[in-house]
Amino acid sequence: MTLSIRSATAADSALIFRFIRELADYERLAHEVDATEADIAKALFGENPRVFADIAEWQGEPVGFALWFYNFSTFRGRHGIYLEDLFVRPEFRSRGIGRALLRHLARRCLAEGLLRLEWWVLNWNEPALRVYRSIGAVPMDEWTVQRMTGEPLRQLAEEA
Repeated sequence: MTLSIRSATAADSALIFRFIRELADYERLAHEVDATEADIAKALFGENPRVFADIAEWQGEPVGFALWFYNFSTFRGRHGIYLEDLFVRPEFRSRGIGRALLRHLARRCLAEGLLRLEWWVLNWNEPALRVYRSIGAVPMDEWTVQRMTGEPLRQLAEEA
């Protein structure tokens, strides 16, 4: 059995979009996807991309991906990687593919002198939580995620 991980190319735009749709279905969030394949292609492969992706292939077949970007710690004065999405097709899980994608990003962190690798996980996703615990990931319970979108975002932006 052969596993390889490679950087995504513009030719992977449709594949990445399919993975995003499959991930949204798995997370029961398909109703929240309003991105298009063109949006993903532009973000990843347009002028001055700020988000990146790696593709996992099992015996030459694309079976998963990691989509990530650089973040920054003001307290530590160094960059890190924020993993936005990690997905492995269900029929290929339990083969170490997700762990290999994480290891690939961890190696990038070390090679580039980056401080940390971070991500979110849904509280109910016990299979993922088990994997993350097994590699030494630590939940950040003292932090609460905050988000603004839609009308509240617009209202704040338009304040005098």
